[in-house]
Amino acid sequence: MLGEGLSTARAVNAMTANWAEAAVGEAGTVLTAAGVWPALALLADAADGPARRELEAALGTGADSALAQGRGLLAALAELPGVDAALGLWTRAELPLRPEWLGRLPLDTHGTLTGDAGADLERMSAWAARRTDGLIEKMPPVVDPDTLLVLATALVVRTTWRRPFDPSVTAPRHGPWAGRTLAGLVRIGPLADELGVAHTPDGPLTVLRVEGEDGLDVHLLLGAEGAPGGQVLRAGVAAVGGAYPTTPGEALPLGAPAPGLTVGTVRSRDRTPALRVTAVPFTVNGEHDLLDHAPVFGLGSARSASSGHFPGISAVPLAISAARQSATATFGALGFRAAAVTALAAAPGGVPMPPPYEAKLVHASFDRPFGFLAVHRASGLVLMAGWVSEPEAYRDPFRPGTPFVR
Repeated sequence: MLGEGLSTARAVNAMTANWAEAAVGEAGTVLTAAGVWPALALLADAADGPARRELEAALGTGADSALAQGRGLLAALAELPGVDAALGLWTRAELPLRPEWLGRLPLDTHGTLTGDAGADLERMSAWAARRTDGLIEKMPPVVDPDTLLVLATALVVRTTWRRPFDPSVTAPRHGPWAGRTLAGLVRIGPLADELGVAHTPDGPLTVLRVEGEDGLDVHLLLGAEGAPGGQVLRAGVAAVGGAYPTTPGEALPLGAPAPGLTVGTVRSRDRTPALRVTAVPFTVNGEHDLLDHAPVFGLGSARSASSGHFPGISAVPLAISAARQSATATFGALGFRAAAVTALAAAPGGVPMPPPYEAKLVHASFDRPFGFLAVHRASGLVLMAGWVSEPEAYRDPFRPGTPFVR
């Protein structure tokens, strides 16, 4: 289980932070290093030379133990409630595989590549759709007539909120979404331990934990206005891992102590501190070419077709010809769902409040671009990371053809 593999969780989270910082800008997106790390670990076991050393550095673990850790991570993910994970392999008939490498892979399927790129992609897309409940309908386009091998992972994350939101409408008065009428979400309840302000080197970071069923949470992250998405996500990964001192919501002073927060008082029956959250529902999609950030994944040398890099896979020289990920995530009133497919290809080379009490009321407002992390609560493993830049417009439920967003 993941609770027994905290070093692997830390290594995956480090890759998440590095990737987010390198790849996330102003546009909305979602990515998952948890869907990349196992495939890279399986490659590292079979690599030699500079490719092996670069993969070890990116993975944060030795190549000798990488395959066992990759297997362990996939198995642990598949056992988690609300999470599904699978590994697929497709190879050309003329590519002889080392049986000792193939025999250690936890494969969901081992298919054949025909050299007809369109037909091969169609078959792999059917696998991707099946393994992600239809959230990802197409395999990332990694095949061409020269492709000898494709190694792919599929990851699905789903959770239902323990305390759901109510759909609403919001109209931000400040920031890049000002002047727009947006679909909103609102929730009022005890302050508890859901909210904190992490004191990062880049300034205060507001972190709201939305608790899901089955041990999965989604953390909403709001940094300084205008802060780059990659910077916010890197800080968020570190904050969730306990790297920064954090002020809990109950200890926040009155006023506006951190991004998106207003702290005041409200009439109360029992002095229990309360939290009001206003946010927006969202769906974000991500299409990523991992080779655009090859050093993050240890694929700098492995992509060179001047020589082979994976003698542990086959006697035929192999080089990474493509590495892509397709991902999607949706956050709504009742819960969260996300999925990703990653593929690497190798080619040759309101109740009345009686007086007299007052209680603290913290209002957390996510009404401008913000980040999110889907996290396995017990281990701290970040399953998905993303940036929300474009909210959903409000749709009048009483106007024909414009159903209310939930």
